[in-house]
Amino acid sequence: MKNSITLYGISNCDTVKKARAWLAEHQVEVLFHDFKKQGVPEARLDHWLATAGWEKLLNRQGTTWRKLEPATQAGVTDARSARALMLAQASVIKRPVVEWNAQDVSVGFDATEWLQRL
Repeated sequence: MKNSITLYGISNCDTVKKARAWLAEHQVEVLFHDFKKQGVPEARLDHWLATAGWEKLLNRQGTTWRKLEPATQAGVTDARSARALMLAQASVIKRPVVEWNAQDVSVGFDATEWLQRL
């Protein structure tokens, strides 16, 4: 199972740094996918939207969201509109997104939940 874990995020994000440090501390091997360098994989995004839901995946607390025009924010009303924004601006995706295997996905860093997954 260790080799099937993929962590998606942005390398300079504090939460992603904490998550990666926690995984390293627990000697968990992960594949890291950097949105800034590698983009958002559309097929995976579709899976996350179907699994976690667009509301959980959309980071409305982040700087990127707050800098958006009010009209752009107001236009995000469903999975389709959230998906378009996430593809255009990866920083609005709540991080990290972790695929524990091909189907199981978590959003954000929760050490208690993660410990249960290991």
